[in-house]
Amino acid sequence: MIANTDNLDSNEIYKLISNIVVPRPIAWVSTLSQEAILNIAPFSYFIPLSSSPATLLISIGHKSDGSAKDTLKNLRESKKCSIVIASPSDVKDVEISAMPLEFNESEFEKFNIETKEILKDYPAVPKSANVVIFADYLKEVELDGSKTIPVIIEVKSIYVDDKLYNNGKIEIDPLARVGAGYFALGEALEKN
Repeated sequence: MIANTDNLDSNEIYKLISNIVVPRPIAWVSTLSQEAILNIAPFSYFIPLSSSPATLLISIGHKSDGSAKDTLKNLRESKKCSIVIASPSDVKDVEISAMPLEFNESEFEKFNIETKEILKDYPAVPKSANVVIFADYLKEVELDGSKTIPVIIEVKSIYVDDKLYNNGKIEIDPLARVGAGYFALGEALEKN
């Protein structure tokens, strides 16, 4: 099969890409509004962009009314975010935090997600967070005709729970997206 994207609608293209570029780790992004409302939302169109400068890219869609999602609005205003690399044990909270809420509602409060503060200059994260990337808004990429806004963020600090270190390596089990479903990664394969 050869699928020419010129002949497909955006939903068909999304289904192809989201089933092929896998697994995609969940960027569970915590931001703080100017009104001090703590927001968290998951994004699976999330990738490392560069190590120097240390940057990541998150594609953020719009609300059903066409307005900016809270994460994007907050990033534009505060210029800060805390990105949790969610674990399989977080899947229920990740899923419910994806539900659309009014701008003045916090997913943390509405869904009783306990928080902890790691760095005082960045938004709090779920208490369960073992890996957190603290980043600053750098810029947006304009893509003509896109329904999402690619946002480049610059990594400033990274938190990894000490219990994830094993013989000098970091062992994480990230929650990932394959197509429309959530998955945990399997066991590591031996190198030949």
